[in-house]
Amino acid sequence: MTKNLKDKKNIFTRTFHVRISGTKLRAKSIKIQPDGIIDKFPTLVFLHEGLGCIEIWRDFPETICTVTGCSGLVYDRKGYGGSENIEESWPVDYLQKESLVYLPELLKECNIDDAILIGHSDGGTIALIAAAHSNIIRGIITEAAHIFIEQNTIDGIRRTVKAFETTSLKEKFARYHKENTETIFYRWANRWLSPEFQEWNIQDILPKINCPALILQGKDDEYGTAAQVMGIADRVSGPVEFKLISNCGHVPHFQAKDTVISEMTRFIKKLF
Repeated sequence: MTKNLKDKKNIFTRTFHVRISGTKLRAKSIKIQPDGIIDKFPTLVFLHEGLGCIEIWRDFPETICTVTGCSGLVYDRKGYGGSENIEESWPVDYLQKESLVYLPELLKECNIDDAILIGHSDGGTIALIAAAHSNIIRGIITEAAHIFIEQNTIDGIRRTVKAFETTSLKEKFARYHKENTETIFYRWANRWLSPEFQEWNIQDILPKINCPALILQGKDDEYGTAAQVMGIADRVSGPVEFKLISNCGHVPHFQAKDTVISEMTRFIKKLF
């Protein structure tokens, strides 16, 4: 069901909803060519962070699609943004379910059978899990992905909880998640801080990743150390490149935008 269509500098976007696995997700397609023109390139699929949604990416997906010539898909995961809200807490394996149930069904529903996954934070982890179990992933790019829990991950989340409760951070997220803001925030924070989640680890599935991978992380990431990057690079089976970006925290595509655009563009064009 189409919500809007716009043409701006040869970028055609369409926002719509799809129903998969009993839930309704909001998605946005990005095309450099109008409908009806065959696109020979893979589709860039953008996977948002643990508190993200389509709007929090701002214009970054359109920028990457423009410089690579690829179509794109951005979407709100279950319970986020304009997707169907849920009240229950996340299960311990919520990242696996996003990767192995919802994402494959969304790609199928959108007729995407050749994808490059670009994931930030939770989205980066989802990209890794998906790539280990799919044969339609041409490549993956992760920013600030986690493969296990570190103490600074816990410390960073606790600081974010304090900021949510004592600063204007809540109001910032409310611009995107509206009346669901507290539900979304505490569902994320409580899961990562829960005792049963401290043993969460996906290192064992990394050798199943055979597609090319670009692993990015800020050197000053508030939620993870270089051990995350090296743990991925050391274990995946396919070609892998990695970069730790100086003077950059948890959001490289904003805090080091030029560097990230350059790295992603170079990597994506190598896969054509």
